[in-house]
This record gives sequence, structure tokens and C-alpha cells, in this order.
Amino acid sequence: MITATYTIPGMRVRDHVERVPLDWSDPGGRTIEVFARELVDPARDREELPCLLFLQGGPGGKAPRPVGTSGWLGHALRTYRVILLDQRGTGRSCRVDGRLMSTLTAEQGAAYLAHFRADSIVADAEHLRTAVFGGRRWSTLGQSYGGFLTLTYLSRAPQGLSACYVTGGLPSLDPDAAEVYRRTYPRVAAKNAEFYRRYPHHVETTARLADRLAAGDVLLPDGDVLTVRRLQSLGIDFGMKPGYERMHWLLDESDGLPETFLHQVLARSSYADNPLFAALQESIYGSGPGATAWAAQRERERHPAFAEDARPLLFTGEMMYPWMFEEIRALRPFRGAVELLAARDDWPPLYDTDRLAANEVPVAAAVYFDDMYVDSGLQLQTAARVGNTQAWVTNEYEHDGIGDERVFARLTELVRQMGGGITDE
Repeated sequence: MITATYTIPGMRVRDHVERVPLDWSDPGGRTIEVFARELVDPARDREELPCLLFLQGGPGGKAPRPVGTSGWLGHALRTYRVILLDQRGTGRSCRVDGRLMSTLTAEQGAAYLAHFRADSIVADAEHLRTAVFGGRRWSTLGQSYGGFLTLTYLSRAPQGLSACYVTGGLPSLDPDAAEVYRRTYPRVAAKNAEFYRRYPHHVETTARLADRLAAGDVLLPDGDVLTVRRLQSLGIDFGMKPGYERMHWLLDESDGLPETFLHQVLARSSYADNPLFAALQESIYGSGPGATAWAAQRERERHPAFAEDARPLLFTGEMMYPWMFEEIRALRPFRGAVELLAARDDWPPLYDTDRLAANEVPVAAAVYFDDMYVDSGLQLQTAARVGNTQAWVTNEYEHDGIGDERVFARLTELVRQMGGGITDE
């Protein structure tokens, strides 16, 4: 159902809302609303253009809210209708937040959140493709976690896809949260070393700040205590450009703990805008038997350099820890459910390795060699196991390289060199 039609400079926009099953294995049961935004060059609105579905990173990230046609979006609008899907649980797609979770028991919450993973998101996308956008094959552009979704899509419904573009997000086909974090901590340590190489005076800044926070009486504007480990979690930004510089300017005005500093820390660490990012961070690796069991926390205990009293103080990256669901206001209502998800050991499989090996849909993937979040070695292993896939390896970009128009342009050129996408018969 189209709920609104309007124009943003350079884009004609249609807002679509569809009702879909919460549990796709029980289509007659409870339903939720899924929202997607269709963008097209106004001059080409009446043309039969192919569709490009953008799969946002995350988990728990809503689609971009465009204000202009720069970057990959402008390049895509030359030839596509672009579909921006708010993945279920985010944005306008039945958003999951603390208010909702506080109405559920831990068991109810865990069961509910289990329906917000890649398999359900792909089923939503297929419904939109067939029910709203005419049933023709479409292309996908998957950023980060969007690449995980892409391989689930290729595993479950390749007949819906004409070509797939992935930026910094080819997952391991043998999902193992423990292995992911074994590889992650050394990369994060290297990012810390580079940060302190650029800004050596912040060795003392962070030491002084951590010593002050260890006293335990520093409050953020929402009343949460600012702990050393919460400060360390800000290192998640080191995988983006210009993350080092953002951290530098934050620390530059931290002496005396002014309100401006505390407000910025709160904004960067509250997860108020995307609580599912934290709640489902490790569950995206649940596939088949085996529990994720707080893999990031278990691995951290093997790295004393990341201790709160170690100096220089090391910042952590894209890791979620049990304490976050106690100390962070927006995440507390998720605590019981997330504990049950961490213990779950019977996840539905996310990837069909045989189908992926025989894949015929062209796949072009940008693999960022120094990617802090998604290990480039695991990405290249996956590229070798998925048919009709080309990997472009580069160290020119960090994880957010998609912001540069040249990245998407390069991937589309790779697909053209492979003979182009698959078209409907």
C-alpha cells in the first residue's frame, strides 16, 4: 500500500507499507508492518526501470533517510528505482525498542527477537518484490550486515535476484561467533595502535580519564554511570573514516568532564536509536547447532591488554557484552531476552552452501583489506565458495567506503564484465 508520494530534490519518492507475518512459518498468525521507500529520478518516473534493493548494515539499522543524490545513491538513480527497506524491527517497520521489550517476559522477548534475523528479513523482501514491485528480478546492494542478508537471500530465493553487490560484508559460510572475535581483537588492537600513533598525547588523556571514571560517580545526562568499559566501547568508531579524528576531538575536550563531553558520550554509546544492533549482534552468527554464548566477552578475557586498568587504555570495537544490558538504559529491557538468545543452541541455518556453490547470480563484492568489523580473510574464503562471485580487494577505504560513489561504480562495472545481471525470461 502506498501511503505517501512526494518529491525530495532529485528524487520522486513513494512510501510503501505492507503487512507480513511475524513468523513466516505461520502465515496465518500474528502480523507486523514492513516499510519501504521507493526512489526514482523524477525525469524517469514513468519508465520501466529495474529495481535495486538496498540492504542496510546492522543488524538493527534502518534504511538511510536521503537528503540528496550524492554517493552511491546518485549513481544508482541513473539506472534504477532504488528501494530502501526498513528491516523489520527498525525505523517504520514495527520498531523494537525498550518500551516494547519491557512488556514481555524474557522468554517472550527471546521468542519475539528470534523473528528479526536474516531469514525473516529476506522473506519480507521477497514479499515486497512479488506483491509490490511486479515480481521481476531485482538487484541488491548490501552494506556490511546487508552482505550477510545477501547470502541468505541467495541461499533461499535466488530466483528473485538479477545481480548482487556487497560492500564490506561477505560473512563466513560456517558462522562461528567465537572465531569471528578471535580474529577481531587483534584487528582492533592494531586500530588502537594507529590511533595512539597519530595522537600520542591521548595516551595520557585516556589514562587520566579512565582513572577518574574508575571512582564510579560520573553520571551521563540520562543518569547512567559512565564506566571505563563504556568509554572503551566508543572504539567502535575506529573502523570508519574519520573515526580517529572524531575520537581525537572528543577527548580533546574531556578534561573536567564538561557537559558537552558527557552528552557526546551518551549519544555515541546509548543505542537508543538502534537497540537491535546490540541485542542481535551475536545472534546473527547463530546457524544450526551451537550457542553464541557471549563470544565477545569470552574472547576479551583472553586479551589482558583490553582490561579496564591496562595502560594505554585500549578501546573496543563492534563487540557487545553482558554488562551493557545492565549499565545502558536503552538496553536494560532486553537483558533477559538477550541472555536466552546467547544460550540458544538450535538456530535455523542461514546459508545453503550447496546452493551457494552452484550460484549463477552475478555477485561483486568490495572487500576492505583492513576492515575492523568483517574479517577480510573470512570474506575471501567465502568469495571462493560462492559461484559467479568476484571480489575486489582494496585498502583504500574503511568499512564505510560505500559513501564514495566510486565503490558502487566499480562493483557495477565488475558485473558488466561478467556479462551483466540475469533478466527475466
